[in-house]
Amino acid sequence: MTDTNKRILLVDDESSITEFVGYALTKEGYSVDVFDNGESALAAARQKQYDLFILDIMLPGMDGYELCRRLRSITSAPVLFLSARDTELDKVVGLEIGADDYLAKPFGVRELIARVHALLRRGPGGDFAQASSTVTAGGITLDEDAHTAKGEKGPLDLTPREFELLASLMKNAGRVVSREDLLREAWGWEYLTETKTVDTHIKRLRDKIEQAGYDPSLVETVRGYGYRFRQ
Repeated sequence: MTDTNKRILLVDDESSITEFVGYALTKEGYSVDVFDNGESALAAARQKQYDLFILDIMLPGMDGYELCRRLRSITSAPVLFLSARDTELDKVVGLEIGADDYLAKPFGVRELIARVHALLRRGPGGDFAQASSTVTAGGITLDEDAHTAKGEKGPLDLTPREFELLASLMKNAGRVVSREDLLREAWGWEYLTETKTVDTHIKRLRDKIEQAGYDPSLVETVRGYGYRFRQ
C-alpha cells in the first residue's frame, strides 16, 4: 500500500511532463512538489525533507546533472532521472554522479510508478514486507528489513544504491563479487555493459564507511574482477 506520507520533488521544464507525472504520483497518494528549474528545486530541497527526487536532465540554467551533484551533498534520498537522452553513456553518467535510476522518455505511467515504488521501498524508511535479513562483518551490522547499516561507531548514511552495494558485498563477505554481479544486484540492469559506474559508487561507499568511523579498506579491490568485503 502506498505511504501517503512520502513527499516527492519533481523538476522538469516541460509542463506536459510535470502535469502527467504529477497527476500519476498524486493519484498514487504521494505528495508532489513541482518545479521547472534546478535552482528553485535545490532551494526547496534545502528547506524540506523529500523521500524521492525525479529530475529531468535538460533544464534551463542548472541542468539535472549539476542538480543531482548538489542534492547528493545534502541528502541520501533516491534520485530518478527522466530524460529524452537514452544512450548507455547518458545512463552511466547519471549513475556515476549519484542517481539511483534512469527512465528514458517517452515512458509509460505503469513503469514510472513501478520505479518510484521500488526506489521508495529501498530508500530509508522503506516498507519492504519481507523476512528480516541481517548480516554482520567488519564491525558493521546490515539489516535489509530495516534498511540500516550501523555498528558501535554509529550508522552509515547511505543512498539506496550504496546500501544495495554494501548488502551484496556483506552477504558475500570473504568472497569476490564481480562488477557485473554488482550491477545486476544493485541496479537490476542486465544489459548495462559499462561497469565503471560500479567503481565510482564503490569509491563513494568507502568514503561513507570512513566518514562513519569504520575502516574503508573493509571493501577490497580485486584487480581485473571485482570487490570483496573482508570478514
